[in-house]
Formats: sequence, structure tokens, C-alpha cells
Amino acid sequence: MDSRYLNVVSLGASTPLGRCAWSSAAAVRAGISGFCEHPYMIDTAGEPMRAAIAPWLDIDLRGIGRFEALLFPAIDQVLEALEHSSLNIALALGLPTPRPGLPEDLQTALMSRIAQQYGAVFCATAAFPVGHAAGLIALEAACNKLVKGDFEACIVVGVDSYIEPETLEWLEECDQLHSAGPLNNAWGFIPGEAAGAVLLMRGETAQRLRLEPLARVFSVGTGFEPKRIKTETVCIGEGLTQAFHAALASLPEGARVTDIYCDMNGEPYRADEYGFTCLRTKEAFETASDFIAPADCWGDVGAAGGPLHIALATVAGAKRYANGTLAFVWASSESGERGGASVVLRRDD
Repeated sequence: MDSRYLNVVSLGASTPLGRCAWSSAAAVRAGISGFCEHPYMIDTAGEPMRAAIAPWLDIDLRGIGRFEALLFPAIDQVLEALEHSSLNIALALGLPTPRPGLPEDLQTALMSRIAQQYGAVFCATAAFPVGHAAGLIALEAACNKLVKGDFEACIVVGVDSYIEPETLEWLEECDQLHSAGPLNNAWGFIPGEAAGAVLLMRGETAQRLRLEPLARVFSVGTGFEPKRIKTETVCIGEGLTQAFHAALASLPEGARVTDIYCDMNGEPYRADEYGFTCLRTKEAFETASDFIAPADCWGDVGAAGGPLHIALATVAGAKRYANGTLAFVWASSESGERGGASVVLRRDD
């Protein structure tokens, strides 16, 4: 889907590495690790579980309250750009899929809390509870609505937390927890938690408000993978290829992606599907093997990943350490959803 250059004008984040997008991006750039020992969760080897936990949150804050504490600061940060305006603003919220440890009413409760917190700020809200790719699925929906003029601006935000004790136990039982115990997997992932947000608007709206674009979303694509993890099938990147083709199809002839951000987290199936996808789409990339996977700094942040990765690319362009001016962001959900987005970076050279 060609988004016709929708502007990213503001960023927000709350992560284990920082309490805004800019500090979190600086920490990822520096390779700082947010990993720590969980205060009381023990793995099957009798060792503390490793996780990336937001240090500014009390470990006993759980359920809806923890999601809210991650989410609201990210939303507040992007809203600062609109402090003196009266736009029709929508909110597209990426959430995890149902799993052990999540409140059954997570979506309903969070949407209710958002309504209570922000009142009439948002003219429309929508939730996308599809896990890792949720932020990019939400981005595609937001771009479609913005291009049609259904509203003037949209906050695309994702939030997730794997820190709930029941969730950590479930990850260990599923052989996905990276740790030392006999039920753990050396190729598993470090559970994380975070929220990320980007504020999008059309060019004429940003110009009217005198908001300088930080980056531009060029195109977004989605797909669905039928051969998923935890099934007796072998994933060869069919769904991710579909998302890549859709997000890359409208690039100008000869354009090459120079910067890649993704949610690879150490699990082999993610690397495998990306490898197969790269074989089919390599012509669009300068170097497909040169990517940034920030899960090695802030852990696997699930549904928060898409907006956070766009924020990382945007900051890299603004701070002049990006490899070039065209970034690509992709994400892969356990439930099959796949997403990709091409982002044109600003270079203040």
C-alpha cells in the first residue's frame, strides 16, 4: 500500500533502556543491555530467569496497570507535538495475542482506560491484538484512513510485557525462554516489555502546523504465514515475502533499502524465514544481512516492536548515523501475521 509519504512528526517510547524514544534509541545505538535477573522467578535449573524489565516500574505492578504504565507515557510524548492544535486525532493500538498471564479483558480494559485518561482527544480508536506484527498492521490501517482523509492525524502505538510470572512459566514450558534450565532453549529469547508510538499526519497538515517531518512512511505491506511456529510445518517465509513485496513494490526504480530493523530475537525460525524472504527480495536491499535487531538490547518486546523500530530508524536518520535514506521495518507474529514498512529518513547533513 502506497501511503503517499505520510509524515512522522513525533515519537514516544518507554522501554527497559529509556523513558523516551530518543534515549532508548541512543542506548540501542550504544549496544547497552537492559537484561537483568528477575527478582523472584526461578528457572528449572534453579537460576533466576533473565529478562529485560523496565527499571522504573515496580516489579509488583501487574496486569492492566503495568500495560497502562508503559503505554500512557509513550502516548503523552507524541501528543506534546499537538499541544496547541485541535486536530481530529485517531489512535491505532497494537496489542499481544491472548496467552497465559495476560488479562482476558486486556483490550477492553485498556481501551476503557484510554477513554478515561484522554477523554475526547481521540476521534476514533482501534485495537489490533495480533502480537509482534500488531504495530505494522495498525500502521497500514492508519495510513489507509489518513490517505482517505478520515482524520487528520493518527498515533500508531504498540505495548507489550512478558514479565508476568505466569507468562514466564509458559515461555519456559514452550521451550522459548533463553536461560540455563533443562526446559530452556539456548536459542530462545529474553522476555522484555515496552511501548512505542509514532504520530503520523499528511504533509499538508504538518505544513499547516509548522511541524518538521522526522521521517516519512512511504509504503506498508502485510501478509499471513500459514506455516507457523508450534506447528508441524516448516516455514519458508511465504507470509513475510508477501509483506515485503507489498511494502517494496512502489519504491522508485533503482531505490535500495540501506537500513533494516526487525524483531528477530534469537529464535531460529525467525532467521530462517528472513533468509528465505531475502532470497526472493534481495534486489531491493543494499545488504540484506546488515540489520538491527534490538531484542539483543531490550529483549523481545512483542507488539511494541513495530512503532519502536520505526522510531529507531527515524532517530538514526535525524542523528546522521543511518547508512542511507531508506529504511525497512518488518515484524513476524506467532499467530501468522507479517508486516513490513518502507520509511524515508531525514538526513540533516
